[in-house]
Amino acid sequence: MLVSLCVIAYNEEKTIKYLLNDISKQTFPHSNIQLVLVDGCSEDKTKKIMSNFFKNSDFFEIKVLDNIKKQQAPGWNVAIQNAIGDIIIRVDAHASIPVDFIEKNVKVLESGEDISGGKRPNILVNPTNWSELLLMAESSMFGSSIAPYRKSKEKRYVNSMFHAAYRKDVFNKVGLFNENLGRTEDNELHYRMRKAGYKFCYSPEIESYQHVRSSLRTMLKQKFSNGYWIGLTLGVCPGCLSLYHFVPAAFVFMLIVCSIIYIYSSFFIYSLLALYFTFAIIMSFFAIIQSEKKSFVMLLLPCIFFLLHFFYGVGTIFGILVYPFKRNKLIGN
Repeated sequence: MLVSLCVIAYNEEKTIKYLLNDISKQTFPHSNIQLVLVDGCSEDKTKKIMSNFFKNSDFFEIKVLDNIKKQQAPGWNVAIQNAIGDIIIRVDAHASIPVDFIEKNVKVLESGEDISGGKRPNILVNPTNWSELLLMAESSMFGSSIAPYRKSKEKRYVNSMFHAAYRKDVFNKVGLFNENLGRTEDNELHYRMRKAGYKFCYSPEIESYQHVRSSLRTMLKQKFSNGYWIGLTLGVCPGCLSLYHFVPAAFVFMLIVCSIIYIYSSFFIYSLLALYFTFAIIMSFFAIIQSEKKSFVMLLLPCIFFLLHFFYGVGTIFGILVYPFKRNKLIGN
């Protein structure tokens, strides 16, 4: 069985080498692996690293391609259109995979499943007290997501997953990524796959890792962008989103309402903030006691939670507000 492992990247020279090294150590026969590496017109050495890393390798085929549109959805489409394997596996450039990652995915698909995947915890490349604080916030259920594919220990069917493996026939039936979407292209494509009757088989034995942002500024920028595209996608494909996607937006909306009525009564905004930070402190306490390494900087965790939720929520509200002005572009008119 031929497997096409697809990776897209943009300005990932600091981390792409780690993923390529992981790929080179895969236990699945290299002669049955096609590598499709897509560069989004990087301004650093990403493409050069991709091109040079696998010289004189034993893989079935290696393609290093360009994504002239630079965005994620077109990049994945370039990769999928050039994938010739029976199985297509997508892995982010900002990720790491164990040596048996491909082997375990193939095993699940050979059992009769159409789509497979597993846990995707966050990790750090160069740990510091500050970056470990951000990792703790990003890894927490309160700070990030309740999605079962992040930590579940049971084999089950889920609605979506990171770093998934698909039978190629799945793409042949449902089509490619919607290139009008950014950040939420996975949500929309996986929604179409579920509508077509395909199931996402989560196996706790499969694991991959995502490198967490080591800067609060870049993390908040990412959260705002994620929220922004959730707001825009609400008008395009509301069925591909879940209620938890809008919890931060609801919180920010309540903050705005309470701020407006503050001139009449300060009770509501103080009560809302007290309730939020009480819960944030409780969740922080449990996160800290479970942490192997502790530091005083972890006392800032409730504030980090607040910033993550606030920026995500503001982004979502902004996306909803600007959707009418971008509607024609988003739906392809």
